[in-house]
Amino acid sequence: MSEAASASAEIALQPDERRYTLPAFLDDVANRHGARVALRFEDTALTFEELRAGARELARALVAMGVVKGARVGLLMANRPEWVIAAFGVTLAGGVLVPVSTFATESEREHVLRHGDTSVLLLQPTLLKHHYLDDLLANHGEIRAGAPGALRCAALPFLRAVVSLGLDEPRGAALPWGAFLERGRDVPEALLDACATEVHPRDEAMIVYTSGSTAEPKGVVHAHEAAVIQSWRFAELFGLTPADVVWTAYPLFWTAGFAMSLGGSLASGATLLLEQTFDAPLALARLEEHRATAVHAWPHQEKALAEHASARYRDLRSLRQVNFGSPLAALAGIAEDRWGRAATYGLTETFTLAAATPATRPPAERAGHHGRPLPGTEIRIVDPATGAVAGVGASGEICVRGRTLMLRYHKQPRAAAFDADGFFHTGDSGHLDELGRLHWSGRISGLIKTGGANVSPVEIESTLRPLPGLRAALAVGVPHATLGEIVVLCAIAEPGISGPSEETIRSYLRERLAAYKVPRRVLFFAPEEVAMTGSQKILSGPLREAALARLRAERAVVDGEEST
Repeated sequence: MSEAASASAEIALQPDERRYTLPAFLDDVANRHGARVALRFEDTALTFEELRAGARELARALVAMGVVKGARVGLLMANRPEWVIAAFGVTLAGGVLVPVSTFATESEREHVLRHGDTSVLLLQPTLLKHHYLDDLLANHGEIRAGAPGALRCAALPFLRAVVSLGLDEPRGAALPWGAFLERGRDVPEALLDACATEVHPRDEAMIVYTSGSTAEPKGVVHAHEAAVIQSWRFAELFGLTPADVVWTAYPLFWTAGFAMSLGGSLASGATLLLEQTFDAPLALARLEEHRATAVHAWPHQEKALAEHASARYRDLRSLRQVNFGSPLAALAGIAEDRWGRAATYGLTETFTLAAATPATRPPAERAGHHGRPLPGTEIRIVDPATGAVAGVGASGEICVRGRTLMLRYHKQPRAAAFDADGFFHTGDSGHLDELGRLHWSGRISGLIKTGGANVSPVEIESTLRPLPGLRAALAVGVPHATLGEIVVLCAIAEPGISGPSEETIRSYLRERLAAYKVPRRVLFFAPEEVAMTGSQKILSGPLREAALARLRAERAVVDGEEST
């Protein structure tokens, strides 16, 4: 390796690169594992062959509805078999999947549907307190008063059809799921095969919306090969086999859920246990009932599972793919560190992993770093101020180039995301050592990573701006034992008036943002306590340290845990 801090590897491809599309991937895993159970959900079991048949049925319905290659199809559902069937069905028809987060608020969902140029929306009507179909009909009179097949809505100008689970008859322009599938009965299988044949590995496959440095979520456009390569990769890196049963709490609408949980399970022939929402006692019962071997969950969820009162009565000894440091390890009877996924680094823009160490390697090989660049990926460390490539061991901004990197941000020029050499500047800080291993050290930008999700401080601050009584507010990330970081809002009230309370601010934001973006705490500061630049801008670094110091002094407890 040269003195410049960069590293790369070559990818070993299958003999036929045309298999790196999602339609081909589904065929490959169904041909290999046809009669095995691919998905379990509540009382339903779906084999690999049934999954393929369901996806083809849905794809024929989309073709009958007029979906052509490149058309955007929105998917608003929790983790359930219809989500998986729809995702593959969309790509079989040549469409581009636009997953919509079930955590999103009405305004966030509206942004994704409009910005994503959605032409067909597939959804479930309700989930917990959310009423997705009711909200859509209430917000858009054209959909409420329209008829299936005749949808014209200026606020969502490209939307031509809405299809919903749980309906026996149309609601306005919303078509029942069964009637939708019926429309595809006369679409020949040969026509569907012809559509799938014209899908290529570098074609657009999905647009994944994620919080970034801007106020509104960015649409990350990914090619088919990114999703497929990462799916095969996770099966190998985790050591998954057809004997495995994987339980996941990761939502499929984000890349980790799609590639790690869904893709990795399908690629290996494992069975994936799906849950619509995280419920600790229900999850523990499912883990025991189905003899789960792997748990895909964020640390705070693993902690909730291990600490639930019913955990001590469950037989979890079937678990083998659990980090040794997880609170679940003791319940699973794991006495040695034989498996761990901590030596990894990735982000939505790389469709999860850019660097990793196989989870089955000895603990000494997994400790103290975040893995080597994966095949087909190159990592470069640059000085964020000058752009000069840093030397080995020197810290700088992590930049990535490779086959699983996004094609672009939707509706943004490539130059906004890539430098002249085609590298994506991540906004993360780190260095490469003499062995080519990446060491991630945190964020350069103010982006907050909480419970596995990205949160933009700018989005919180701009949403709060209309609330009267605040002179300024800055959202910062504070370290947390299980969530990684929590969102803390540092607020400065207008002088001479009684500003809004902490609960008023949090309630205001709860009505307008997804729950994970709402600050866990609001801390109030006097103007003289806040460091400013010469141009009277708040310095976020010192304010973050002041917030952390105050929380430590208070021995603050946030959702049952002290800040660390």
